[in-house]
Amino acid sequence: MKIKVGMAKINKYAMQHCGDSFDIIERPYGGLSAVIADGQGNGLAAHHTSSWVVNKAASLIADGARDGAVARAVHDYLYAMKDKKVSCTLTLLSADLESETVVISRNSNCPTIVKTDEYLTIYDDEVSPIGVNRHMKPLVYELPFAPGMIVVSFTDGIAHAGKKYDGASMDMKKILAIIEDNAPEDCDFIAKSILEYALSLDKDKAGDDMTVVVMGIAEATADAPKIEQLSASYPF
Repeated sequence: MKIKVGMAKINKYAMQHCGDSFDIIERPYGGLSAVIADGQGNGLAAHHTSSWVVNKAASLIADGARDGAVARAVHDYLYAMKDKKVSCTLTLLSADLESETVVISRNSNCPTIVKTDEYLTIYDDEVSPIGVNRHMKPLVYELPFAPGMIVVSFTDGIAHAGKKYDGASMDMKKILAIIEDNAPEDCDFIAKSILEYALSLDKDKAGDDMTVVVMGIAEATADAPKIEQLSASYPF
């Protein structure tokens, strides 16, 4: 099998800096983790917050910390550094080769969607963001690897798309249709399609920072060379 990760992101309209941050980290015993953070507010201050949170989480994952412990530790740092006055949502998506599971750690008001050949589940239990409530804890879900698995997470710019326009609001059924009509190999396409759908609801002027991250577990030819690949596009 192989792990695929796709991401699509756009700043809030007319803002120079994006308040969302994202990174991919190779896990110490094999596999990948995707970290998504959305800092409180917009602009440079939110960018600094989310970037700091993502970098701290990436460092802890690389050091071997488990995802739930990573979320707690990053919360404690943010809580202390910002004097419990700044919040940030944080989602970790991990494909862990040691346990052969996908681990989802949520401190976000947005759902995480999991689709396999056998089922489709939306994890949207209420949970606090990090940085403000002293006794915060993440919601952690652990699922066994399954070929064909697709995991999708996004920030609230996607969830709230279209709200400032009459008659337009994000339809979860359309997002689910994009996921169901594509395969794990199409992670980049799924992420971009969901973002483009949300952006269309905002008349191509994003009402908030938008980030979509998609992780897939796909079949791979057993004797194929194990070539790792990563691509990025950064418009300016």
